[in-house]
Amino acid sequence: MQRIRLRYTKRGRLRFTSHRDFQRAFERALRRAEVPMAYSAGFTPHPKVSYANAAPTGTGSEAEYLEIALTDARDPDTLRVLLDESLPPGLDVVDAVEARTSGLADRLTASVWELRLDGVDPADAARAVKAFTEAGTVEVQRTTKNGVRTFDARAAVAELECLASAETHSSLPDRPTDQPCAILRLVVRHVTPAVRPDDVLSGLRAVADLAPPVPAAVTRLAQGPFDEETGTVTDPLAPDREAAATAPQPAAATAAATAPVPEGPA
Repeated sequence: MQRIRLRYTKRGRLRFTSHRDFQRAFERALRRAEVPMAYSAGFTPHPKVSYANAAPTGTGSEAEYLEIALTDARDPDTLRVLLDESLPPGLDVVDAVEARTSGLADRLTASVWELRLDGVDPADAARAVKAFTEAGTVEVQRTTKNGVRTFDARAAVAELECLASAETHSSLPDRPTDQPCAILRLVVRHVTPAVRPDDVLSGLRAVADLAPPVPAAVTRLAQGPFDEETGTVTDPLAPDREAAATAPQPAAATAAATAPVPEGPA
């Protein structure tokens, strides 16, 4: 059985796609692309697809990950192209590697987010960010199925800064542009309970009364291992690429590569 790990995106209006909607669309794409999927056992077999830490509905993402199991080996790059062509624009498969190491989900320890706050003056946002980062704790509340839960939104935040407009990751044509706009960059560790971008926005409201007049446009730019020394989030697929680069070639391939080239007629 071969395992392939994929990175895909949720862009534009498809950021409103729920995780269940994406699952249905992806399974249709697997059938269209005629991928030789492995299936679970039981009365209702399902294709073996493992999703890792999907972004909330309503947020865009450049870094969503999943893993599929195949009954026959396929080239990851060819498979990526076939699946990308079988999905609607906005749900784009942008990277694929063969799984050669374990624990993809365990590597997703932090995320980088971009928060676009239309109608918010960047100077006001910068003051709110300063108040948030200088606070020891910032308690926020979230309604769960078990009632209202209070937790600290500050401890999980490794970095929060206000960026100039020229540094934004992307523009959204469906958002207003003729008014002030603040762009925040957020690096948050994946902890329990999970701290989401909307929790950080609640924290900014709590410490500095920052309340955007319209909902924030949120995009995940990256997720993966968090480097404590540099404060950066690195590529979770890098160990698989490194393992593939150092793996010994099959004997047949090695023999073909080292065989002498026959000389032509004199």
